[in-house]
Amino acid sequence: MEYFRLGDILVNNGAITQEQLDRALALQKTKHERLGTILIEEGIINEQLLIETLELQLGIDFIDLSKVRIPIELASLVPKSIARRHGVVPVRLNKDELTLAMSDPLNFVALEEVRTATRKRILPKIATTVAVNKAIATLYGNEGVARAIEEMRDSGARETAAARPQSEEVTEESQQSAPTVRLVNSILERASAERASDIHIEPRAEEVVVRMRIDGKLRTVLTVPDELKRTVISRLKIMGGMDITESRLPQDGRANVLVKGHNIDLRMSTLPAMYGEKVVIRLLDKSAQLLDAHAIGLEGENLEKYNKLLASAHGMVLIVGPTGSGKSSTMYTMIRSLNTDEVNLVTLENPVEYDIDGVNQVQINEKVNMTFAGGLRAILRQDPDIIAIGEIRDSETAEIAIRSAITGHLVLSTVHTNDALSAIDRLVDIGVAPYLIADALNGIISQRLVRRICPHCKEAYTPSPETLEAIGCDPKAEGIRFYRGKGCPHCYHTGYVGRTAVFEVLLLDKDFKRAIAEGRHATQLSENVKQGTFSPLSDDCRRLVLAGVTSAEEVINLFNANID
Repeated sequence: MEYFRLGDILVNNGAITQEQLDRALALQKTKHERLGTILIEEGIINEQLLIETLELQLGIDFIDLSKVRIPIELASLVPKSIARRHGVVPVRLNKDELTLAMSDPLNFVALEEVRTATRKRILPKIATTVAVNKAIATLYGNEGVARAIEEMRDSGARETAAARPQSEEVTEESQQSAPTVRLVNSILERASAERASDIHIEPRAEEVVVRMRIDGKLRTVLTVPDELKRTVISRLKIMGGMDITESRLPQDGRANVLVKGHNIDLRMSTLPAMYGEKVVIRLLDKSAQLLDAHAIGLEGENLEKYNKLLASAHGMVLIVGPTGSGKSSTMYTMIRSLNTDEVNLVTLENPVEYDIDGVNQVQINEKVNMTFAGGLRAILRQDPDIIAIGEIRDSETAEIAIRSAITGHLVLSTVHTNDALSAIDRLVDIGVAPYLIADALNGIISQRLVRRICPHCKEAYTPSPETLEAIGCDPKAEGIRFYRGKGCPHCYHTGYVGRTAVFEVLLLDKDFKRAIAEGRHATQLSENVKQGTFSPLSDDCRRLVLAGVTSAEEVINLFNANID
């Protein structure tokens, strides 16, 4: 490839002026950075313009790394030190030709170093700096996986997963141990770095696919050769205290690992499938910092109602929503707020997710008959002021909890229902008398999780009348701007990064309690709600859409609505 100077290319192409180039070259002498970096930092050009100019002038193609799966064995071909120093990442190998993604394709020193290290012909491609950095982190984060797989193949996968205690630390020392151990540890490290809530290890016809649930969506992150399936699953079973000789029946297990200072509890589940046992691992970061009301998404009127519920001396507060709606985070937020020296606060949990100093946390263990109902009876003999119950799912637990709330205790719990009003029907269905519910219940917090728009590719647009109507706005309104994520390397082209909660908080007044005591169902109670100050979940969703926090599409999908 002929050598060019970036500044001359940009000036000749009309992208910058000679004066701008001279100013950037002067800064380069003091900052000792590459010219392209300085031009972008000074706002003279943006990265997209730089890429388009180099594509046109040099004939080098752009590559979108977020849409490319890089084989993990390439990590051993290009040393990590070269990749990080020069901002390059190998993408694919075709015989003697190595495709190399570069944020600066004019970095000829990098090209020469990679050519010397690999002894391959180099085909450069242009990629954004962010995309290259993410690809480097992903590829070399999986370097341990690649090494372990190679060693396991070399040994014919004869390794037996060594038995270890159910609590261990994932460290550099453990990464030097048996290949299977290193492979599993590398997967756990990747999950922790990606903030994944679950890991799915799925045997397919010719390989094992590892997917991770990130921000509520599953994403394939790597594959493992099929011949290594048994050793990987055996290792996980040993970690979780399961029977490695039993592959015909589902099993459950638990383990605890320390990953880069994070104490992570693993809840494992196996399921026999067509091509082998599927393993799902739920990750609970016990080192995670507990949130406050603002951080979980409570604002305005909902925050005021939430604070009123916390100020109650007795009664019951329910947190409701489907699985994965953030109920546990809200309960822990409430527990942290209520935890003072003046009260005896006891929790019943399965499992205990976060260790809170000053709170008496009790672990449910149904194998020894330590159930929610049995534990609750024992707690009532411990002079409690506040009782937090992980979940109400049977009539016995529900009745004890309700009577505890009536007799002067503040009781917090969760129920799996779709909305606040359905929680009342749920309690009635499991056998609690309506008059007891009316007497005990102070309020209900219903919630969901929605994805946040990626701040790096956020763009405004004018919504269609159909979209406005779908989220409860006037379809004839003018001047309303919605936002969405265009998709970029920061968010893996999903348009979203992170999640927040949306809420509806129902406070029960005397009239509403009377209606419950009379045995009215959710559909009838909704009329009482309309007459009060209750704001349904859709109102909070609409607020976040108008504020540009989430997208209309996310809200519409949440409520299973369809628009053209």
